[in-house]
Amino acid sequence: MTDQAVDTGGVRVSVDGQFLGRTRELKELLADIERAGLDTISGKKAPRARVLLIAGRPGSGRTSLAEELVRQVADRYGDGVLRARLSEPDGAPVPVDSVARDLLTALELPTPAGAAEDDLTAALREALADRKVLLLLDDAATAEQVDALLPETPDCLVVAVSAGPLTGISDVRPCTLGGLDTKSAVEVLSRHAGSVRITVDPRAAEGLVEECQAQPAALMLAGGWLAARPKAAVADLAKQLHAELDEDTPGTPLARVFRLVHAALPAPAARILRLLSLAPAGLVDPHTASALAGCSVSGARTTLDDLVALGLLRGVDSPLPQYEVPGCLYPLLRALTEVHDRAAELQLARARMLERTVRLLQSCRAITETDSAQAREKLLGMPRSLRFPNPRAAADWLLIRRPALLASARLAVADGELDTLARRLMSQLVRAMVAHFGTQAAAGDLYGIHRMVLDVAERRNLPREQSAALLNLGDLDARTGRTREALARYRAALDAGRAANDPYATGRAMESVGGAHLELGDYDRAADWFGRALAQRLARDERADAARLYGRIGAAHTFAGRYGEAQRNWRAAVAGHRRVGDVGAHARALSELARVQEYAGRPEESLHTCQEAVEWARRADDVRLQAALHLRLADTLEHLGDSAAARLHRGAAERMLGEELPEGEPEPEEVPTER
Repeated sequence: MTDQAVDTGGVRVSVDGQFLGRTRELKELLADIERAGLDTISGKKAPRARVLLIAGRPGSGRTSLAEELVRQVADRYGDGVLRARLSEPDGAPVPVDSVARDLLTALELPTPAGAAEDDLTAALREALADRKVLLLLDDAATAEQVDALLPETPDCLVVAVSAGPLTGISDVRPCTLGGLDTKSAVEVLSRHAGSVRITVDPRAAEGLVEECQAQPAALMLAGGWLAARPKAAVADLAKQLHAELDEDTPGTPLARVFRLVHAALPAPAARILRLLSLAPAGLVDPHTASALAGCSVSGARTTLDDLVALGLLRGVDSPLPQYEVPGCLYPLLRALTEVHDRAAELQLARARMLERTVRLLQSCRAITETDSAQAREKLLGMPRSLRFPNPRAAADWLLIRRPALLASARLAVADGELDTLARRLMSQLVRAMVAHFGTQAAAGDLYGIHRMVLDVAERRNLPREQSAALLNLGDLDARTGRTREALARYRAALDAGRAANDPYATGRAMESVGGAHLELGDYDRAADWFGRALAQRLARDERADAARLYGRIGAAHTFAGRYGEAQRNWRAAVAGHRRVGDVGAHARALSELARVQEYAGRPEESLHTCQEAVEWARRADDVRLQAALHLRLADTLEHLGDSAAARLHRGAAERMLGEELPEGEPEPEEVPTER
């Protein structure tokens, strides 16, 4: 099993792949794995996984220490390492159901859309019950988050990272981090600033370490500041940091170094850095930075690389250029924006970023529609920097940027509004995911997006948007077998559609209510609701929809065994499809009429109708339907005693299937009844 990617909130103590310091802490943690727990001491078998807690302030190197511990013991856990981040960059806890869903996905297990938190965590515990897994939970906000995700087997190990103790989880001794030892701290400076200045003035280096309180994040920024100024003395930087102690708001060592580094940046780079506090999920790519700052994509990438060199950003291991704002710097960036940037400018920058996201999603979806002249024209009208070379590149971008895109959706509705930009972003994100991944594969993400829309619509009393969200959620429930939940959604959507006086929403909801009843086997109610929807379609002269609904009513009567009613409605469906010129639907309706005639004991009529359906299927160029109809004709002719004619039709079906179907695909034996 491969590792799951994680967004880390700390700062890495390792430099050039070498882990520095923390020898004592690592030794304690390794010993803690082996020590007997309270249950073992009392003679009981440990009911849950051992939890190791690494506690420290952001910037203390807590995540780096956790990763080094994982590296050293990972080979003891044959089923691999799972990682998850439990807090957003702004400190908001990540919902447990979202974490559980991602972990189940990493285990390649199904995660039904709309499943409750308890169901997902129970599924996760069940999945880990017979596995030996190391679970790294980074940036835990509460003990409840960790407790909900604990495997109920002592064969697993959990490494949790947090700012402080996790009260409520038994038998956990926190490994609390302070500063690095002096030797390791000086080494961090040397690796970032170069060894010459550190070697020639070791006292100044130790003084700088003291000013930084040996905190890894502060040392890395200090080293980056020195690296950018080859002629600056280490002692000068230490004096400047010490002078900051006399200011009204000296803050932590990290805050003081950060203010100094920010003040020394060129104005455009400093502005981009501050605006990165608006980046969704703290994840940045050149397009995000370009849109926020209103500069070119290439210029934004150059600035981002410069910020990485200074230790202000972290590069993400990804096929695409992507960066991460260190969690420890996020509150400092937010504080700087309040001082240096006006609220209107920040709002404009956020709008530019979301608009760029919308356009990238449009391009991502349009590249899948190359057969459409309209889509090709739209693509050609976009700047070259927004185009994808092929569908595979677009799908890769969508997958890699998924966390940031979902965070963009949350950001778009964060103020409780559904303005034009937010609506467009939600719509394009849904369409892009469906186009590249399919509704089933993207159901979990789609469910979350529609629930966000529903929450805002309910708070803001927007019945039209409420109805649309409920219909979408109901469809996802229906596709994942949660039919009763879908039925409740559809009924609520109908009420909201009526409140909004929206005929489309009410008609769609009535039909969906009928479909749910059909799936539940309540054919009388299904036919009744389809009839209500039909009456509305007929009143609005929506002929194609009316023809389809005649077919759905016919299907309900077919399942109920009322073949006379079924035939009348299927004939109406045939006539309706013929009037609107839908050749394929006409052929399928004739096929269903032939089936009902056969069920009703009228094989001669069924034979005639089926032959007519074959001709219309040929006109529609639907080879699969033709083959299925030939097979049905063969069965009917066998029933009528004409074996020779039956063999001819069966042979025709086999030839069609041989030409049309790829190797290994099952042959259709029956045309499915509409549901």
